[in-house]
Amino acid sequence: MGSGIWSTNVYDAADRYRKATGKSAFSYSDSGARTVHPDLDPRGATRESRDSAEHPQSTPITVLFDVTGSMGHVPRTLQAKLPQLLGLLLRQGYARDPQVMFGAIGDATCDRVPLQVGQFESDNRMDDDLGKIVLEGGGGGQMMESYELAMYFMARHTVTDSWEKRGRRGYLFIIGDELAYGKVKQREVARLIGDGLGEDVPLRQVVDEVTRRWDTYYLLPAGSHYSGNRKVLDFWRDLLGQNAIELDDLDAVCETIALTVGLGEEAIDLDEGLRDLNQHGSTATGTVSKALARLGGGRRTVVSALPPATSTLPAPRGGSTLPAPRGGSTGGVTRL
Repeated sequence: MGSGIWSTNVYDAADRYRKATGKSAFSYSDSGARTVHPDLDPRGATRESRDSAEHPQSTPITVLFDVTGSMGHVPRTLQAKLPQLLGLLLRQGYARDPQVMFGAIGDATCDRVPLQVGQFESDNRMDDDLGKIVLEGGGGGQMMESYELAMYFMARHTVTDSWEKRGRRGYLFIIGDELAYGKVKQREVARLIGDGLGEDVPLRQVVDEVTRRWDTYYLLPAGSHYSGNRKVLDFWRDLLGQNAIELDDLDAVCETIALTVGLGEEAIDLDEGLRDLNQHGSTATGTVSKALARLGGGRRTVVSALPPATSTLPAPRGGSTLPAPRGGSTGGVTRL
């Protein structure tokens, strides 16, 4: 996975076709499907972000969103704004060779489809993966969802050349409005992912594992049931520090993700990113500015060594493998 080139023309053509035929961008879910699509089934799966001649410096970006209750509209917002996200990442040179994976999170204690995980894609197949997500709209009503199960998958079932070859972490964005459960339960892992764990895994351990290889962010958007809830925000800030981010407007999610990646890659500072948004007619500048002010010009850093098979230490972002210069070559990417 990860081959091909994103094209806004292809996206627009597909969108026009759906409108002309009355089809939904989420046709699988809207058809009444209530089982995980085979392409998004996490059981026995490992998702890989690999370099290629076409994309030699892959940058893995994962966006996982809660699809329970009031959060069920999030993927529809993301799908509609996908061109803006890819436009900033590619046209503005925020990241080299971005490969984006989408997935969805529910509640493993009661939902039929509590975890869905796509593939890392560089082209319009990421839009296809979004369309295969079941928008179950469930949840257990106890202010908790299975975010910890999704983080477990990211920690133990993803492989990236960005980390293995260059010691550079990928980006993980979790969009939600509730708490995680306090541990990854072995019976849920066995049923949904297929791993045989000897015991439950504490949440703190899973967070430590996932943040070793992924710069992990939790986005709490306005309009969700628990938006503005201090208990939720304090919970995630205790786990992720400044990387737990409040958003005043759900429509700013894509711009927030793009600028966060640009900041992490040191391709821009916040002022530059906000100017880019203004220049491209975004209405999200104020929300993004407020949301990312806590990040400043840098990121929360988790220092760790590369896997044992690699002898060199990880290069910090902004080291020898910077993204392409702003305004320069985009590696043959279709201009948006």
